[in-house]
Amino acid sequence: MRLPAPGNRVVVRYLLPTGQATDALGELLSADADTVVVDGKRGVERIAVSDIIAAKPVPPPPAPRPR
Repeated sequence: MRLPAPGNRVVVRYLLPTGQATDALGELLSADADTVVVDGKRGVERIAVSDIIAAKPVPPPPAPRPR
């Protein structure tokens, strides 16, 4: 797994304790050999590297559409 530098936007797919997969989408705060930390809409998520299925950088969110 190769992630961009902290401060970039990422999506991380990982396994929950139930075995179901979910995604964390947001700013990468930090990553080390054991834990990846993502700040997304659900708040700050600490994800064990052993639970990660896939991860990749993603582009910034689109600008809001005018009404």
